[in-house]
Amino acid sequence: MTNKVKYVYVFGGGKADGDRTMKELLGGKGANLAEMSRTGLPVPPGLTVTTEACDHYYKNNEQWPEGLDEQLREGIAFQEEQMGAKLGDPQNPLLLSVRSGAAASMPGMMDTVLNLGLNDEVVEGLAEKTGNERFAFDSYRRFIDMFGDVVMGVSHDLFEEAMEKLKEEKGIENDTDLSAEDLRELVDRFKAIYRKKTGFMFPSDPMEQLRYSVNAVFGSWMADRAVRYRQINKITGLIGTAVNVQAMVFGNMGDTSGSGVLFTRNPSTGENKLYGEYLKNAQGEDVVAGIRTPKDISELKNDMPDVYDKLVKHTQEIEKAYQDMQDIEFTIQERELYILQTRNGKRTGAAALKIAVDFVEEGLVSKEKAVRQLVTTTHLDQLLHPQFDEKAITEKEVIGKGLPASPGAAVGRVYFTPQEAEEAHEAGEKVILARVETSPDDVGGMHVAEGILTSRGGMTSHAAVVARGWGKPCVAGCDEIVINYKSKSMTDGKQTINQGDWVSINGTTGEVVLGQLPLEPPKMSDDFQTFMEWVDTFRTMNIRTNADRGEDATKAREFGAEGIGLCRTEHMFFEGERIIDVRRMIMSDKEEDRRKALEKLLPYQKQDFMEIYEALDGLPVTIRLLDPPLHEFLPHDEDEMKTLAKQLDMSFEKVKGRVSVLQEANPMLGHRGCRLGITFPEITEMQTRAIIEAAIEVQDKGMKVFPEIMVPLIGTAEEFEDQKAVIKTTADQVLEETGKKVEYLIGTMIEVPRAALTADEIAPLADFFSFGTNDLTQMAFGFSRDDIGKFLPEYLDKKILINDPFQTLDQKGVGKLVSEAVTLGKEAKPDIKLGICGEHGGDPESIAFCHKQGLNYVSCSPFRVPIARLAAAQSALQEKSE
Repeated sequence: MTNKVKYVYVFGGGKADGDRTMKELLGGKGANLAEMSRTGLPVPPGLTVTTEACDHYYKNNEQWPEGLDEQLREGIAFQEEQMGAKLGDPQNPLLLSVRSGAAASMPGMMDTVLNLGLNDEVVEGLAEKTGNERFAFDSYRRFIDMFGDVVMGVSHDLFEEAMEKLKEEKGIENDTDLSAEDLRELVDRFKAIYRKKTGFMFPSDPMEQLRYSVNAVFGSWMADRAVRYRQINKITGLIGTAVNVQAMVFGNMGDTSGSGVLFTRNPSTGENKLYGEYLKNAQGEDVVAGIRTPKDISELKNDMPDVYDKLVKHTQEIEKAYQDMQDIEFTIQERELYILQTRNGKRTGAAALKIAVDFVEEGLVSKEKAVRQLVTTTHLDQLLHPQFDEKAITEKEVIGKGLPASPGAAVGRVYFTPQEAEEAHEAGEKVILARVETSPDDVGGMHVAEGILTSRGGMTSHAAVVARGWGKPCVAGCDEIVINYKSKSMTDGKQTINQGDWVSINGTTGEVVLGQLPLEPPKMSDDFQTFMEWVDTFRTMNIRTNADRGEDATKAREFGAEGIGLCRTEHMFFEGERIIDVRRMIMSDKEEDRRKALEKLLPYQKQDFMEIYEALDGLPVTIRLLDPPLHEFLPHDEDEMKTLAKQLDMSFEKVKGRVSVLQEANPMLGHRGCRLGITFPEITEMQTRAIIEAAIEVQDKGMKVFPEIMVPLIGTAEEFEDQKAVIKTTADQVLEETGKKVEYLIGTMIEVPRAALTADEIAPLADFFSFGTNDLTQMAFGFSRDDIGKFLPEYLDKKILINDPFQTLDQKGVGKLVSEAVTLGKEAKPDIKLGICGEHGGDPESIAFCHKQGLNYVSCSPFRVPIARLAAAQSALQEKSE
């Protein structure tokens, strides 16, 4: 005989079948209702239909599991006993609310039905029993509206229009001015709308109403808005929503009744003060609907002081029990207070930090718990970038939405070429650079821009990577906007935005807004400093930054970076006049001519490295040798080629021919990385000399320098051995010439799958490995990170991929390559230093994986350093608790 599956859990009267640890089964709301009931808080009795029932519903052609109907009836009988009333009994009616409740909070995403159990007979009985005819018919009209809208798909607007028409006929303005007789008339009109739109009479059987409503809540789990919410918030692994069926208590029974919503602390600032609203003579939806203006929660102290005192006492008890700021819904029925729901409150980044620090100082939580649970990496992300006033966005027109590639907000005049962007910046203008896609040639314009907009590209496209590195807001891949370089304009199909027009971009949401929006600059509070000090006591993994300039390195140090994990030397080649010498080197046919051009570049590279060393005084600096293919440094349109020919005193035909020769069918797999250094060793020699000479000069100033020279894109031990020999010979020569000593390391990026699989051959030769997970992901999947945006949305919608693999490391595939390389590398060389420098180094989920693999450090964009510090601490604490 098989055991009966339990699908219904009851709560009420100081007891409950469940508790707050059962969120996966009962949903967050159901688990919290059970917990509050257990602790004796005034919670109306109810039942929770489990998430497993919802899962069965979807897996079995929207049919209920066997036993659910019977258990539901038993649960209703429990509520009837607790309330001393009966569902469907006109003399003593029990009314119910039906609400959703998934394991993860999804406010407003799923459906609710109130006042269930009313029909033509019950409403008369309710009016007689309460002596309040108006209340009874007000509840009935609400039920028909909600049931029609939520369960049967009859638009709420139709009911709203009918009520407005009746108020107009009666010459009144407010809903509360409708008399009992008016509401009787409104109920009849609502039922007529329902019948016309559905073809059925409004159901009178309460159990039929309940079954329909439970199905509606199950159905709302897969509603577009709920699915999209889960995608945006990366909520995965849940099997469905629970359904909470709870005895109704009524806030619309007159001026001694009311409903409200509050936070136990201010969710914007974190101030330790009740923050919320309530309405007299209202049900819960009235508070949030905006039809009537709610009162501040503090006014309840004047209206009903005894109720207010009880509310304060209960909120303190709940906050202490849950050890977190709470979002609480309550109802007052004729001066009797009921708590309907509690959940951890959503809050801003600033509020999260203040609440965490205050909770520790008040003795409510330990520092460990504050770091683990009270502040998320998303909270820190909010703090580190300017933001828009959310209210202001609604007043302007959103003209497109792309990928939120780099968080923060930016306002400026739009320009379509980097040159014109730089000119506008020099003239004192705030600039937004709009490009179809960016390339290294655009870095000048990108650098001066307040923010960057592209119509093509993904979350790890050039624009996205550079923008994050510089802490600049970026919206990438906004294909709703068409950019026309010739006309110097862009359009969303409705209107044209010309060069010089004002636009605002929100890199946190991906929105592009016409006009100027007010900005709110980030503020680093004392709470931020205090909290981050706690964070650093718990993490075991170092956090470095990706930085190519001294000012970036300085900013990263301010954010707590412990070194540079990736300095991309190619970005330096585009600065100022040096690009001409780079192009001269590339256009040279002879080694002798290349060396002459490289000699001119040497002082520039040396100065760049000195600035970085000085900013990082005493911290390690990992410098990647030249990585991109040479054609990326050359012009591609004829006018620019002609200009280059004049600059180099060379024929246009020769320039054009050289550009053509260097073009590659697949540059990502072409002549780049260590392959450049092997075929043109003079490039590696120049860069090594600049690295070591700069280190010597900075050391002579009394600073400590620890350069780590990194060879990119190796696939074999022999490739690394070749480049290591060039580096060592050059470095030793510089040290011999100067009679100085510099401690330096030589290591490699592991970004080619073959290198990961043969790490045991490479490790004995290398001082360190740094995983370049951007390229490793490209090669493991065979995806181009710049083109994945064309099909990624379909992959995510169809769950072929759970996450963008360029944002969050693919642990099943790419992660296995990393794990294998770590194991092989440590077996061959136990003390080898291991790190990661791809974009994944700033992603919390990927950082947790790196922690488990035993990496020494992760490296990320400067503005993500605090996020990485917190993610590393949370990973260490999670491991400690397992």
